[in-house]
Amino acid sequence: MRLRAGARNLLTDVAGVRVGHADDAGLASGVTAIVFDGPAAASVDVRGGGPGVRETELLSPERTVQAIDALVFSGGSAFGLDAAAGVMAALAEAGRGFAVGPARVPIVPGAILFDLNNGGDKDWGRYPPYRDLGYCATLSAGEDFALGSVGAGLGARTATLKGGLGSASAVLEDLGVTVGALAVVNALGSATVGEGAHFWAAPFEIGDEFGGRGPAPVVPPEALFPPAKPQAGAHTTLAVVVTDARLTKAEAKALAVMAQDGLARALVPCHSPLDGDVVFSAATGLRELEGDRVAALTALGHVAALTLARAVARGVYEATALPLPAVQAAWRDRFGPS
Repeated sequence: MRLRAGARNLLTDVAGVRVGHADDAGLASGVTAIVFDGPAAASVDVRGGGPGVRETELLSPERTVQAIDALVFSGGSAFGLDAAAGVMAALAEAGRGFAVGPARVPIVPGAILFDLNNGGDKDWGRYPPYRDLGYCATLSAGEDFALGSVGAGLGARTATLKGGLGSASAVLEDLGVTVGALAVVNALGSATVGEGAHFWAAPFEIGDEFGGRGPAPVVPPEALFPPAKPQAGAHTTLAVVVTDARLTKAEAKALAVMAQDGLARALVPCHSPLDGDVVFSAATGLRELEGDRVAALTALGHVAALTLARAVARGVYEATALPLPAVQAAWRDRFGPS
């Protein structure tokens, strides 16, 4: 299988996908919107024990709605579920949505992470700000977007280093399709091996996209048990993988299931009862899968997992520490820019 990163090495290397962020430095939280130019077949796989999600049940293959208009990831724990209303408002103004007679209802599944105890000012009064942040994130969506401590990843943390938002892409030249991944890393586990600079995802790195340090020469036993401080519901990695291949909802489900392995390859430990790990999948349908369809879907799912692992590492690599007292150090604070 011949594989290379896309031109941007971002989720938006998949044509017809745009990403926007909106965040608040004082709040130390934010929202990221993934907007599809046309309806996209989609599904989801939930592995963590403490998920916070919206509109995921309709993504089951047997449900009536066949496609979505956008996805939204937000900080704020359950308060952040309001972000989807802002995304819906922006899409409704643009005339997007599932047609129900003369009415249109934008289909916007979403998921949230817990960042309420990261030092930001969460005293927002009667209503949380996530609806407005979701609206702004949607309006700002484009093909180029920032990584690290931005959008939903602004307040993210991991066991050992500041978390963040990462993205990566891969072109499967043999199949003529592209897959992209985006991850917001707020994990119970660690993305790096012990106290060193090496990422668990290093074997899958393309170029020097997260420092080019390669795999750790030695994995000390203690690296398998990072010094996390578990707090129920406080740890989550949110992710999406998108392809330009034409997939059914059932095939999109298979893609999400395989892509979950990317989190396990990039974070130790992963999928714990204290994480809310969720992986969405979507297919824009611009290209047909050629040849043996089962074999092609298997290859696509495998590459999606590798691409997601890379996105996780990039999220931590690109993160910056919050400008608040007693916060986690970022990877670059400890190990430099490369």
